Amino acid sequence: MKLSPSGRLMPLRVAFVLVAVALTSMFAGASTAGAGSISVTPVCGAVPLGYARCFALTVNGSASPFVLTAPSGYGPADLQSAYKLPSGTAGTGQTVAIVDAFDDPTAEADLAQYRSYYGLPPCTTANGCFRKVNQTGGTIYPAPSPDWALEISLDLDMASAICPNCHILLVESNTNLDSDLYAAEDRAAALGANAISNSWGGSEYSGQTADDVHFNHPGIAITASSGDSGYGVSYPAASRFLTAVGGTSLTRNSSSRGWNETAWSGAGSGCSAYDAKPSWQTDSGCSRRTVSDVSAVADPATGVAVLYGGLWFTVGGTSASSPIVASVYALAGNASTVNYGSYPYSHTTGLFDVTSGSNGACSPSYLCTAGSGFDGPTGLGTPNGVSGF
Repeated sequence: MKLSPSGRLMPLRVAFVLVAVALTSMFAGASTAGAGSISVTPVCGAVPLGYARCFALTVNGSASPFVLTAPSGYGPADLQSAYKLPSGTAGTGQTVAIVDAFDDPTAEADLAQYRSYYGLPPCTTANGCFRKVNQTGGTIYPAPSPDWALEISLDLDMASAICPNCHILLVESNTNLDSDLYAAEDRAAALGANAISNSWGGSEYSGQTADDVHFNHPGIAITASSGDSGYGVSYPAASRFLTAVGGTSLTRNSSSRGWNETAWSGAGSGCSAYDAKPSWQTDSGCSRRTVSDVSAVADPATGVAVLYGGLWFTVGGTSASSPIVASVYALAGNASTVNYGSYPYSHTTGLFDVTSGSNGACSPSYLCTAGSGFDGPTGLGTPNGVSGF
């Protein structure tokens, strides 16, 4: 098989691979650590500098036919319960944009099945709820890619689960080159999104402060995944113009909330090497931008249900937490007044503080270990209703 410089399959072979992968063992490669006793595989592989990878992780062996089995991951009712969300009544008139690379040819069909299964209102091109465009706003879509297609399905499903009354805009970049994804980001903003989710990233680089312009869209709540490799910072999560979203493990318990969360060991966090510290961050152990700001479920061991290619998958990674938080911003309905990622810092009563768990070793320890108040892996905490957003 001939590969492109990004590690993606060349277009002439993509369609065949898409079908073969969906019907066989799509992600049965080497597993990653940090997900408890289960075996998981990154949906997107490693990439060189200048490219981004998606941050989804799939549970090996979780794929099951839509028509024969029920999903094993968390569904909309679970997530709405865990985060005390007014999903049934809020979100009308809001648009959540999903920015990803390559095309997901079955995006709308899979979205329809997911929403029908869970009793959510239809979101289609025909009824004006769903719109898919390329990075220039047109409808000649990029080449498909099976890994990014599963990422797209994850993002669409999470937007649906959290804000079923929202419209969804899917913007697909031509490739996973940073420059293409940045063009798609700007397109999502130009097309009127209220919130934009980015479930992808790469290593920090010296030129990232110049590229921050692509995330500097006042009046739009932009989120980015913190990464899935444990302690360490990725970009664009390090941009000071957005909300960096870390990850948790989410389990049921007998508390009044009914749920418990700890920092997920795979969530990215730390101190940016390049981006300046925004004025609303006051932690003293990092002189620049600290990642993360807030968090949501990301541990694949407590993963979410995703419908892709007619199959159910259990998926985790901060790829799940980013669209969850973007959709909470949309539910809150005040993105036009949000000052980049500052809003949760002045509304901490609208967050569940996550006080235990770690994603590595570091100094000072709060950058990698959850504790009372602000910390790296979980930020200020997870949504407790919408008042924090």
